[in-house]
Amino acid sequence: MNSSEEIAVSGMSAGRSAMRMGPAELVQAAAMARRFYLEGKSKIQIAEEFGVSRFKVARVLETALERDLVRIEIRVPAELDAERSDALRARYGLRHAVVVESPAEAEETPDPENLGEVAADLLGELVNEGDVLGLAWGRSTIHMAAALDRLPPCTVVQLTGVYDAGTAERGSVEAVRRAAQVSGGDAHPIYAPMLLPDAATAEALRHQTGIARAFEYFDKVTVACVSIGSWEPGISTVHDMLSDEERAHYASLGVAAEMSAHLFDAEGRRVGRDLGERCITVKTDQLRKVPEVVAIAGGQRKGPAIDAVLRSGLVTSLVTDTSAADYLMTAGPTPRSALNRADPDGP
Repeated sequence: MNSSEEIAVSGMSAGRSAMRMGPAELVQAAAMARRFYLEGKSKIQIAEEFGVSRFKVARVLETALERDLVRIEIRVPAELDAERSDALRARYGLRHAVVVESPAEAEETPDPENLGEVAADLLGELVNEGDVLGLAWGRSTIHMAAALDRLPPCTVVQLTGVYDAGTAERGSVEAVRRAAQVSGGDAHPIYAPMLLPDAATAEALRHQTGIARAFEYFDKVTVACVSIGSWEPGISTVHDMLSDEERAHYASLGVAAEMSAHLFDAEGRRVGRDLGERCITVKTDQLRKVPEVVAIAGGQRKGPAIDAVLRSGLVTSLVTDTSAADYLMTAGPTPRSALNRADPDGP
């Protein structure tokens, strides 16, 4: 007998209680279970073959499960933690939560690259033909774009300016072009810095033809992909672009997280709104109207930041790892559902 990986049917290894069944009952139950679970036959078909009612078949199958004659195992790829994923989804009221196993030696590393690979597969499920896909800057979104191998035809738009601090950690424009290439759709990149010296310069750039064209798509985005940063060096793009005085100022406001150049306190409320006026980025009000906003963020150090952004109501789905998930499952009081998109700051 060839059994599947998911279902094991055995007439010899039944539990002690199953031994109360006579040998004929055991053989018949094993045969019915084999037909139903491994061969995909219906209860009616099995009933006809064995000359019994379909109700008798149902009772036999139920008894086989109760007495350990049939064992059902649910397996997902080893890198996915189904139990944590479901628990995290339920705790935050998310539409989707995917938790990836993080190697012990990488627990302190923010946003392991495998998060991007899993997020690429998730986008392949979520994006439909004709959608408008928005990509915000972030190492994890860049990794995600590099891993994309399937997307239905869709328009791809950049949601934030680029981060250019003379490092190799760039690629927002390339990520947008890569996603558009895979989907066969149009690309709308933004060739401008994320953070400008003042609000006037940022406003002037927003009216430049190419940037304005990308901004026109912000209200049409149906699926958005964003990253989350903690308020500390190397884990927040905005933090690294500011002066020491500016960092101290925003820290005094209680900033705990950054997402798409917007700052949030531990309760998910926006702080430092003046910073947004200097940034080339999608507005939070626009993100709140996007039907599906997927955040990619992981690592134990990012746990508090992820919790803060999830409490903002801006994110509907999350791709993270086990070290961050373990923090999130015990982080403060149970949050409201992420699918309640109301602004925690109020009207």
